[in-house]
Amino acid sequence: MQQNDKKTHQLTVSNVFKEFGNIEVLRNISFSFSAGQSIAITGPSGSGKSTLLHILGTLEKPTKGKIKINETDPFNLSEPELARYRNSVIGFVFQDHHLLPQYSVLENVLIPTLAFKQDPNATQYAQELIKRVGLMDRMSHRPAELSGGERQRVAIARALINRPSILLCDEPTGNLDNVTSMNIANLLFEMHKSENNILIVVTHNHELASRFQNHLRLVEGVCSDETNNSDNQLL
Repeated sequence: MQQNDKKTHQLTVSNVFKEFGNIEVLRNISFSFSAGQSIAITGPSGSGKSTLLHILGTLEKPTKGKIKINETDPFNLSEPELARYRNSVIGFVFQDHHLLPQYSVLENVLIPTLAFKQDPNATQYAQELIKRVGLMDRMSHRPAELSGGERQRVAIARALINRPSILLCDEPTGNLDNVTSMNIANLLFEMHKSENNILIVVTHNHELASRFQNHLRLVEGVCSDETNNSDNQLL
């Protein structure tokens, strides 16, 4: 697998709407971010945060509008092409780690590499990631033998195994205690800095949101920029 060119990481969202039946969930969302930027998305329950994340992750198609990732409109791809593109360009970390209980830490981290078998050095890189997230001595353990924080660290390593341009996290600290949440947040920022990807995190934790370079807030499907700096990226 060829490593992504870090200089080309770019996400552009243009006039995105999303409707489910007669319910308008997202309204005219536009923004642009590039390599090395971190973005927190906050808002009340039902405001459209997870829907937006699913669209950014190409799991859900917008009703209107476009997204481009590294100059590619993923929704113009065929289903097989989109699956391959998503696998190579986007990493996901969820509130629930979604590890497969029958597999070891190493095997769980390697799962995204199995669909298309692009990298002959995947096992070596998986071991490096596991070391970087502090689980070298847990490599052969199964999820049931790990703490909640350890399982989430495995999920982060798994999300990074294909060196994605974009790392999407949906409440990655939501099920963790305060100390573990802080440790996971620190790890996310550390890995984001070293990988130079675009980090986007949906969270209800305003203390966590305050640590991001950019802060978008969704209320009733409308996006506002809460960033306290001059580099406003909301279009």
